[in-house]
Amino acid sequence: MKRLQIIIGKIIVKLLHLMKRNAGNLPGIVLWHISRHKAVSMFKVDCPIIAVTGTNGKTSVTNCIAQLFERSGKKIITNREGNNLDTGICSLLLRHCDMKGRVKADYLILETDESHVPVVYSQLKLDTLIVLDFFRDQLDRNGEMETLIQKINGFCKTFKGNLILNGDDPNTARLGKANPGNKNVKYFHAEPYAFATKTIYEASEGRFCPFCGEPLEYSYYQYSHIGKFRCPKCGFGDYEPYITASGIDLTKPVFTADGHTYAPKLNSIYNVYNMTAVAAAAKLYGIEQNITDSVISAYTVKNGRMENFMLGDRKTTLNLAKNPVGANMTLRVMNEMEGEKELLFVLNDNVADGLDVSWIWDINFSIFERVTRVVTAGTRAHDIAVRIKCSGYDQSKIVVRPDLDKAVEELASTPGRKFVIANYTAVQPTRAALKRYIAKNGGRTE
Repeated sequence: MKRLQIIIGKIIVKLLHLMKRNAGNLPGIVLWHISRHKAVSMFKVDCPIIAVTGTNGKTSVTNCIAQLFERSGKKIITNREGNNLDTGICSLLLRHCDMKGRVKADYLILETDESHVPVVYSQLKLDTLIVLDFFRDQLDRNGEMETLIQKINGFCKTFKGNLILNGDDPNTARLGKANPGNKNVKYFHAEPYAFATKTIYEASEGRFCPFCGEPLEYSYYQYSHIGKFRCPKCGFGDYEPYITASGIDLTKPVFTADGHTYAPKLNSIYNVYNMTAVAAAAKLYGIEQNITDSVISAYTVKNGRMENFMLGDRKTTLNLAKNPVGANMTLRVMNEMEGEKELLFVLNDNVADGLDVSWIWDINFSIFERVTRVVTAGTRAHDIAVRIKCSGYDQSKIVVRPDLDKAVEELASTPGRKFVIANYTAVQPTRAALKRYIAKNGGRTE
C-alpha cells in the first residue's frame, strides 16, 4: 500500500513539473490525505537529519548550514524553497526518493515550521534540532506563542539528539531542561553589541521565569527579549555556552566566535545570532574552518530580505517583516544608520499574512531617529498610518498611497536614503514595484 502511495505521489510531482510548477506542497497534501496524516512515515531515511526551527531566521540558517555540507563534499537534500510544513517536507522527499520511498543522501537539512516539529519528527529520526527564537507570529494560525513552545517542549521531553538553542532567548533556552537525561544540549550566546540596552524598548515575551514565575533579571537586552538573563530565584539562565559571539562591531561588520573573526555581509545583531547558530552547527559536525568562514562571510539575503535597490541614485533597502520583532529589527538597522532617511511600510491582511493585524501595535515606532517622512501602502495602508501617528510621529509627514506603484513613486520623489518594510504577501509585489520603477526611471538591483 505504501509503495502505491509513493508512486501516486511521484506521478503528481512529474505532472506538476511538466506544467512548470515546482511541486512544493501539493504532492505532500495529496499524500497526507491518502495516508491518513502519516505521509512522512512512508519514507526510509538512513542519513542524519538536521532541522532548523524558530520564528525568525530559519531560512537563512538552513541555507547556510546546507552550504557548509555542500562545500564539504556531502550530498544533501534541503528545502531551499521554504516549504517547511509536513506536507512541504513530504513533497521534498517525494522528489528525491525511489519507488520504494528510500531517500539517499549524506544529510537532510530541513527548515521546519515550529508547530510541525513534533509532527514531522515523530515520523522521522532527528539527529539535531536547532531552535533560534520564539516571538508572537500569525496569531490567527499559530495562537499564542506559549502554545508553540509547549508543543516543541513536549517533543524535547523524549528527544535525545543534539539540541542547539539560543541561550539568550528564555523561550528557547527553557527547552534545554525538557529532558534532563539529554546530555547533548548546547547553547549559543552573544555578548552585548554597541546598541544593547539596560532596559527593554520593544514588545517582550520573556519577562518571567517559566519554571518558578519570578521576574527575570537582564544584564542587557540586544533586542526584544533577547539578551543575557537570569532568574534570581532558581538560577534559570545559568549555563555554559557552547559558542559565544563577541567583539561585535556592526559598523564593519565583524564578530568573533571560538577565536575566529567573521565578517558577515549583513550588519544587524539579528544576523549575528543567525550566523552564530551556523557556527555552532559547523563546530558540532567538524566542518573545516575555512569552509565555515567562506559561508558566513559570503552569505547574503535576496528575495526581499535586506535586499538593496537603487531607485536612480537613492539607495533603498527592502526587508520582510511578518511580525513585530521583524519590523522592530528593520527599524533598529534604520535608526542605527547615520543621516536622514525615509520609510515605506507596506501592510497586507491576506490569509497568508494572518487576518489579524493587531501585531502592528507592538512595533516601536517611537524610536524613530532622523526619519523625515513615512509612506504607507497595501491593503491596510491606513491602519499602519494611524499606528505610526499614534506613536507620536508628525501626521503631516505621513503619506498614504495604497497602490504600490504610486507608493514607490512617492518614496523616490525626494532624495536620500530609503527603507521599505513589507509583510509576507506584500514583499514580492513590493519587489516587483521597485523593479518596475527602476525599469522606467533608472537604477539597479544590488
